[in-house]
Amino acid sequence: MKQLLIIRHAKSSWDIAIQKDFDRPLNERGLKDAPAMAKRLLERKVSIDAFISSTAKRAITTATLFYKEDKKGGNKTLGVIGVPELYLASPKVFKRVICNADDAFNTIAIFSHNPGITAFANTLTNARIDEMPTCSVFAVKIETDSWKDFADAEKSFWFFDCPKIK
Repeated sequence: MKQLLIIRHAKSSWDIAIQKDFDRPLNERGLKDAPAMAKRLLERKVSIDAFISSTAKRAITTATLFYKEDKKGGNKTLGVIGVPELYLASPKVFKRVICNADDAFNTIAIFSHNPGITAFANTLTNARIDEMPTCSVFAVKIETDSWKDFADAEKSFWFFDCPKIK
């Protein structure tokens, strides 16, 4: 059994109009929401083995904030793995990245962007979401022992959470 968390980056800043989309940082709300959502995962007793993120600034920062909270919770993860292809990825790219994950990881968290992250989440189970809000978590359980079998493995909805759910 494997577990997958699909996490949209936290709220980003639009303060600098000429800034490239890839380089946008998190805003104040995003910097608060990411650690808070990571703490909720710890309260659920979710232990993440690998943090895999788009290399866009807002995504990698979100992943790093989740990682830091996870470490405080006593989990022994290695750090954040940056994957450039996860920037504005299609569902096909998500599947390829997941199928290449190390089987030593039982629970992985993927940090990325809309619209691809919502489209991908909606391919996983019968659970549907109109749009993944910033810093939301869509979690599934996968009936497999190997990530390479992810695409064809049976998946079941585990939970959904976002900052506005109290």
